[in-house]
Amino acid sequence: MTIPTAPALKWRTFWRFLLVVAVGNLLWEIAHVPLYTIWLSGSGAEIAYAVVHCTAGDVLIAATSLGLALALFGRTGWPARAYGAVALTMILFAVSYTVFSEWLNVEVRAAWAYRDLMPRLPWLGTGLTPVLQWIFVPAAAFWWARPPG
Repeated sequence: MTIPTAPALKWRTFWRFLLVVAVGNLLWEIAHVPLYTIWLSGSGAEIAYAVVHCTAGDVLIAATSLGLALALFGRTGWPARAYGAVALTMILFAVSYTVFSEWLNVEVRAAWAYRDLMPRLPWLGTGLTPVLQWIFVPAAAFWWARPPG
């Protein structure tokens, strides 16, 4: 068994993270789509498109948030060093973006809407499941992608 070089380890960790983020977000999107009005008003094809579209957006959010976190804390030695700082920063960026995006798309643009079943954060009105999504899915992805040692 060979030990990967630092750049190889960085990229392997990055791609493992994105793989888990993609799968985790796909499963999450499928699980919480009934909390949106499209579940009642959309056709099967529209719902499937929304799930795929949102999952692709989730992967983009994750990659961008991770890139920003790496630029701030992971320039040298990541993932061997600053793994936790990068993970926490990435999650904070993703949650912040999600709160903004949900507000913009639900309240301002009316691009989508919550059903009454959607639990909401009382001080923001943002759906709870999108916020939890950006805590649990990346946390699981960082756990799984972390290099041994």
